Amino acid sequence: MFKQSIKLGFAPTRREVFSREEAGKFRRLIKEKLLSWGVDLVDIDWLNEEGLLYDQADVAKVARKFIEEGVDAVFSPHCNFGSEDAVAKLARVMDKPFLLWGPRDDAPLPDGSRTRDSQCGLFATSKILSRYGVPFTYITNCWLDSSTFEKGCKNFLAAVAIVKAFRSLRIGQIDTRPGAFWSVMANEGELLEKYGIEIIPITLADLAGWTDAILKNRTAEVKDYVADIKTRVKVDEIDAESLTKVAALKMAMQRWAEAEKLSAVAIQCWNALQDVLGIMPCFANAELTDMGIPVVCETDIHGAITAVMLQAARMGETPVFFADVTIRHPENENGELLWHCGPFPYSLKAENSEAAIGKHFIMPDHCPGVAEWEIKGGDVTIARFDGVRGEYSLLMGHARGIKGPKNRGTYLWVEVNDWPLWEEKLIRGPYIHHVAGIHGQVAPVLYEACRYIPGLKPDPVDPTEEEIKKILRR
Repeated sequence: MFKQSIKLGFAPTRREVFSREEAGKFRRLIKEKLLSWGVDLVDIDWLNEEGLLYDQADVAKVARKFIEEGVDAVFSPHCNFGSEDAVAKLARVMDKPFLLWGPRDDAPLPDGSRTRDSQCGLFATSKILSRYGVPFTYITNCWLDSSTFEKGCKNFLAAVAIVKAFRSLRIGQIDTRPGAFWSVMANEGELLEKYGIEIIPITLADLAGWTDAILKNRTAEVKDYVADIKTRVKVDEIDAESLTKVAALKMAMQRWAEAEKLSAVAIQCWNALQDVLGIMPCFANAELTDMGIPVVCETDIHGAITAVMLQAARMGETPVFFADVTIRHPENENGELLWHCGPFPYSLKAENSEAAIGKHFIMPDHCPGVAEWEIKGGDVTIARFDGVRGEYSLLMGHARGIKGPKNRGTYLWVEVNDWPLWEEKLIRGPYIHHVAGIHGQVAPVLYEACRYIPGLKPDPVDPTEEEIKKILRR
């Protein structure tokens, strides 16, 4: 996996009638706090002696610097009341995710005077941002050392990572969808027009040709990769030729994805691929997903988009897994099986689960190449980007891993608080049986990211929308 980084434009502000000294002190303290968390900052210390934005005439210079430096978002903490005109104009010009916050005010001085009135200024700035139609994230006015500030900043940065990934989506499409799978239909033109999402298609013939070329020309590299696979998983149920072909297939998809700078790949994993190559691609898909290039099944373009968004929500710290929502738990009324033929990353394998590459237990030809293991439990987030009739939404919710019966393929049993509610959401749509999952609870981050993606409606299940708003306030 590769960690995703965010570059933050730091434009602290003050207003003339309040204390310059206090504003300068909090500019320094806030900057030190952000740097202590490893945030990549582009500041405005060069702008004037104070490193503060308070003059409308400086907005163009600050915006130019931020654009040149390639910032992904802007943060304008109100170190005293702040200058709502300059701040709002900067936010409008930048057209980037924008964070609004100010440190909680100290008690009035013994003579009754006040030095900052930061909270008051936040109300003023928010009004102008609304007039401009600028979406923004707000952290409740709190102390600098408060967990509310730390959690709010980190949630914002993760939301920015989603927006950044979404605005540059390039999905590789390997052949058409399986003919019977109407549920994975996607409107390529609409995705491009509405969101700028690019689809880069190839055929299975292209992929087979690249795979054969690797088998012929990169024998030593393929041999080394096969040896590595054998150190991690059992290969008793796959012959040597098929295992070598699976390895070469993974290498071919990786070379294509890297050359095209793809965010993710959607592959027609059955059944034409079996006619062309004689293998299942599941283990190869799992390996690429583990590298931070999600590969989703059955040419599910919307599933690939979901996977990229979830991966970004964790800043690339852990891989996603792409699953069918399949059957209810035989004993737990709120339990459900997340399963697929074998694309769940090996790094997520449960400690006590044996790993193997075998043959498919459903497909009539039983081609080898399916990965088999249970992945670890804990907290997970489940999501699905989907749409119908030009309207798109993002399903999101939290679950937790539980014990359940053994399955073939890759799988995880999960429990939610109210399964009938989840089932109703999936049935009423516009969703299908495919979801993406990731370890950790990031529904609030997904919700916040939707603020910056016009036309994408957040659709929380559990926690509910009101509960998510409460989480974001605290």
